[in-house]
Amino acid sequence: MANQRRDAAIVGIYEWPKRVDPSVSAMQMKAASIKAALDDAGLKWSDVDAIYDAGDGDGGGGGLGLAAYLGLKPTVIDTTQVGGSSYEFHAAHALRDIAAGKAKVAVLSYGSKSATRRVPIGTGGGAGGGTWSGNMESPYGTTLIANYAMVANRHMHDYGTTSEQLAHISVATRHHAMRNPEAVQAMTDLQFVGVNEITIDDVMSSRVIADPLHLLECCMVSDGGGAVIIASADVARNTKKKPVWIIGSGEATKYRENGSDITTSAGAQSAPLAFGEAQVSPSEIDIAMIYDSFTITVAVCLEDLGFCKKGEAGPFVSTSGIAFDEPGKLTLNTDGGGLSSNHPGMRGIFLLLEAARQLRGESTSQVPGAKLAVSHGNGGLLGGTHTGGTVILAAD
Repeated sequence: MANQRRDAAIVGIYEWPKRVDPSVSAMQMKAASIKAALDDAGLKWSDVDAIYDAGDGDGGGGGLGLAAYLGLKPTVIDTTQVGGSSYEFHAAHALRDIAAGKAKVAVLSYGSKSATRRVPIGTGGGAGGGTWSGNMESPYGTTLIANYAMVANRHMHDYGTTSEQLAHISVATRHHAMRNPEAVQAMTDLQFVGVNEITIDDVMSSRVIADPLHLLECCMVSDGGGAVIIASADVARNTKKKPVWIIGSGEATKYRENGSDITTSAGAQSAPLAFGEAQVSPSEIDIAMIYDSFTITVAVCLEDLGFCKKGEAGPFVSTSGIAFDEPGKLTLNTDGGGLSSNHPGMRGIFLLLEAARQLRGESTSQVPGAKLAVSHGNGGLLGGTHTGGTVILAAD
């Protein structure tokens, strides 16, 4: 597009290779990932003037603690924490700050030891008290996955969606994971029952965790981390790898309201903002990296991002070809996703990492000629209080 802006780009990336790693702390994981991402870009510590941090890791103090740990004195610190979509929000904020001349080289990073620490993501019950929302909801014992199951049941009730249709998401994601050595090692280290391609029947015969969601429709719980370097246009033109441009972004929030539709996510608000800024349509997107905490998360977000109409995600994922080597309209989660590669608790940064790999031509499930990608994070609780962060990326 003639007026499409190129103000900031992803110029360096790194993903921590191990999904179970007791040898390092979360903060060590973050610091080492940042160094590796800077090396990937051909930049130095002294080039960094902006830190975006969601308060993960174990250093304390969010961006302030990370700055001290790294020995940096950034002119921009952003500590936005909105769950798994925090890193899409950070990318959007880095784009704005760089475009405004506030910074030239921004760092996004993540580190988590959820597997090592046996964090019961999704199935652990909430403790009563502490917050106004906790006081209202926690005493009734609903777990995180139970809330997603309610969304799935409602979607099935309203639109006739079936578990067999949703299972196609798990099958395609595992297909991609089996081509990714780090995902294969992750499933091995986490003692998956069967580190192999899976079928619809495999998904349907895996045990039900929260009706109607089966085990193979649920994300793993892993360790993990990584870093993304975002730079201004003048810096990006001189980095080691071709830049991946951030051309659009959108942010939104949704929560429970009387009469609201729990099958519609915050993505219905964030996506039009991102696509409008990028001046592209969903039909032009080659790669969709969509937060896959559960299969229903992907289905709802596909609809809300405009890849299919509301209620049509079931037929879309089961008939249109979402694997990289299928003749379809859209390729989905080519790193293996949270279902089969990693999910340390907040997975948004990995969506940006794999989207950048695809647009660089470096993915293990590479889509030939990929030019446009979307990274969409869903943070919080689908069907409850949550956020949507949508980022549109373009190859150089």
